[in-house]
Amino acid sequence: MSDILISQNEFEQFRALMRRVAGVELSPQKKSLVSGRLGRRLRALGLVSFGEYFRLVAGGTDPQEYERMVDLLTTHETYFFREPGHFDYLADVVLPQLRTDRRSVRVWSAASSSGEEAYSLAMVLADRLGIDAQWEVFASDISREVVDKARGGIYAMQRIDGIPSDYLRRFCLRGVGSREGTLQVDPELRRRVRFAQVNLNEQLARIGDFDVIFLRNVLIYFDLPTKRRIVERVARQLRPGGWLFIGHSESLNGLDLPLSQARPTIYRPA
Repeated sequence: MSDILISQNEFEQFRALMRRVAGVELSPQKKSLVSGRLGRRLRALGLVSFGEYFRLVAGGTDPQEYERMVDLLTTHETYFFREPGHFDYLADVVLPQLRTDRRSVRVWSAASSSGEEAYSLAMVLADRLGIDAQWEVFASDISREVVDKARGGIYAMQRIDGIPSDYLRRFCLRGVGSREGTLQVDPELRRRVRFAQVNLNEQLARIGDFDVIFLRNVLIYFDLPTKRRIVERVARQLRPGGWLFIGHSESLNGLDLPLSQARPTIYRPA
């Protein structure tokens, strides 16, 4: 089957669907991305047009394919210890304050993708608080596929450059035999990270409250009203005196939120 071209009308249908179900704003420049990622599904299913595929996923008759479509259009690139200054601030400023509290420390990686951010957080907590201390990393993503992958904690060696050498030695295992060329996060550390599929556009009260929330490099995919609603919803899950981290390419300017800036990209409840 030759490559099938997506029409502008078909592209707009997928844009509207993703905006409605995930709050994701696919820019006009993403037309080729949508065509490339979904085109593989058309070929696998033997469909002849993107309109036919849209009717399949939007009609509610194939929930599994609908979820696969959302996965394909919401999976974003990530890596270990991305924006390392945030992890330094967590280790040197936030955790020393939390150590004086008797309650369990809870940290949320709210757009964890394939898990690198969540395991980076777990390494810092295990290092500074102790592997047996009372803490938890909760990691979520809208994509069930990447959440399932993240639970295994297996990564190609070329994706681990950001991990400090001491952490590599203490918290990671090098693959051997059939897994040569990969790294797996140590099972003891993996047990301290809980993954779940979560849509940030839905109610979040069931996941509990947190001392620290990393909501990084995901807000850039939302329009302004959706961004404000998501940050409001996420910020409600902060414990009093908690910390909210956003990505360095993101801003909360003009959103009129009950948050005060501790430093650029780091906020606390006002």
